Amino acid sequence: MLRAFKALWRVVRLALHALQGLLIVLLRFPRLSAEQQQAHVQAWSLKMLAIVGITLEVRGQPVAGGPVLMVANHLSWLDIPVMHAGRYCRFISKSDVKEWPIVGTLATAAGTLYIERTSRRDALRMVQAMQDALQAREVLAVFPEGTTGDGRELLPFHGNLLQAPIATGAPVQPVGLRFVDRASGQVSHAPSYIGDETLLGSIWRTLVAPPIIAVIHYGAPETAEGHDRRSWSLHLHARVDALRKT
Repeated sequence: MLRAFKALWRVVRLALHALQGLLIVLLRFPRLSAEQQQAHVQAWSLKMLAIVGITLEVRGQPVAGGPVLMVANHLSWLDIPVMHAGRYCRFISKSDVKEWPIVGTLATAAGTLYIERTSRRDALRMVQAMQDALQAREVLAVFPEGTTGDGRELLPFHGNLLQAPIATGAPVQPVGLRFVDRASGQVSHAPSYIGDETLLGSIWRTLVAPPIIAVIHYGAPETAEGHDRRSWSLHLHARVDALRKT
């Protein structure tokens, strides 16, 4: 009963935090520099994790600046705020996120680039947009699995978007994510969001779970060095797979 009551209080705080973020985006962002906006995104994400009972643990070192493309495994609806909390980055996300109430507005304000995954033409447009962003020395991030996994096995990577760093010569930084039960040190699947699970169900399971640590493990950045998209995708898959386990 106490755990459920605590979770309900977290729901209230989470809703208020989302509304606060929306007001900041609508009223303050137009007057802020890009650096100030990015600082707000990182601070907002850190507070969100604290509200839902998650502590951030950073291993390795995120890049100090762009151009770079971060590639990470995908486990949960929490992955984006976890990565923003570790280091601000612009995500490549499916286009329907843009239409989600509140979430879409916050994602757009955080610099998200949207792609229609079923359209080859839009994929080509996105590669060009990513090349432009990398040439502008920005930090981008993508989940090359294309969907969330259960955390047990890493799904195959889609390498199409690796064309952007190949074309620009920008490095890629592999990133491993996992959620750990703070008391036992074992992997926690409470934040998972896969298959037939609903988003609300995943959120509630996270809120009632014992304290969780979100581990974000940054690997060393690397350039293509002769790799094509397919071979580099396989290589990065192995790198991310190792990072998410350590």
